[in-house]
Amino acid sequence: MKFFVSFIVLLFVVALQPFDQQLAADTDAWPQFRGNPSLTGVAPLSPPSSLKMIWDFESEDLIESSAAIADGRVFVGLGSGQLIGLSLEDGKQLWEYTAGEAIGESSPAVGSGLVYIGDLTGILHAVDVATGDVAWTFKTGSEIKSSPVVVGNRVLIGSYDATLYCLSAKSGELLWKFETESYVHATPAVVDGLVYVAGCDEIFRAIRLDDGKEMFNVPFGSNIGASPVLAGDYAYFGTFNNEVLALDLKQKTIAWRYEHPDRHFPFYASAALANNIIVVGGRDRMVHAINAQTGESKWTYMTRARVDSSPVIAGGRVYVGSSDGRFYVFDLMKGSKLWEFDTGSALSASPAVAGGRIVIGSQDGRVICFG
Repeated sequence: MKFFVSFIVLLFVVALQPFDQQLAADTDAWPQFRGNPSLTGVAPLSPPSSLKMIWDFESEDLIESSAAIADGRVFVGLGSGQLIGLSLEDGKQLWEYTAGEAIGESSPAVGSGLVYIGDLTGILHAVDVATGDVAWTFKTGSEIKSSPVVVGNRVLIGSYDATLYCLSAKSGELLWKFETESYVHATPAVVDGLVYVAGCDEIFRAIRLDDGKEMFNVPFGSNIGASPVLAGDYAYFGTFNNEVLALDLKQKTIAWRYEHPDRHFPFYASAALANNIIVVGGRDRMVHAINAQTGESKWTYMTRARVDSSPVIAGGRVYVGSSDGRFYVFDLMKGSKLWEFDTGSALSASPAVAGGRIVIGSQDGRVICFG
């Protein structure tokens, strides 16, 4: 009888999870930028504790787009305008799709048998995950650096035309759009039917997913390149004003501001959050770990160049690239360096973690897989 009750409780808890989070947990996937619609940067399962390079795919094109991983496939956008599908097992190229003249930082998102990515001509592409054939495209008014987010039957994308778009994931039909006062560079986060986006207009907004109606906004007073991470009643993100902010979404106020006491540089990378610790890279060359409740520093680590790569947390470890060309692994609680690998070229893309493997692209066009 106790077993039966526990089983029912477990089913109830699973049923409460958002669909996309269930998908990530069930399939051990990394279907989008930061891993899930809350943008937490946390992998469902951990890679091996002892890492080595498994394979290395050479494209000879700049890679700023972060990989997505789903159903044994890796999807990466190239600076020359191609979206490629690779085998997670051995790195073999499965297909190539030509998008626009270039793909920048927009990272692929996978859902409903399609992979979505934006290009610098302002077009959002939906491509069949198995064949690389185009399903549909949608033209915005300016370049896309934001990454798409798939929630159920909808896909969201920001554009430099100062607009956040919500489209049908299946057909690309426009469902609604929300106009801001400046570029929409950051990737939106989605939690409990609300879309949260920190804009270059220095305003953090909550927009209803169903109809695009703004529910509230919080001015935060700085330009921004980072995407917010959502946890409970708080949102966290770094700014070009050299700060990391925590916003209280209930009170609609800034709960705390973090700034390093000596090194005052912008935060461009998006943060990861686990065990009440915010981890984020800065253009001060440092990786910062911050207490999510108080905003106090827990630890920092100095790399050899700026850290625009957004970290991933898995199994008590932090995985992140640096523009010094090295891929780092840290202990989440202590900040001690556990491993590093010199790729030979700057890493501004962020790692993707799934299937016991880590995939990251480099600025010299390599897609590298560790496991």
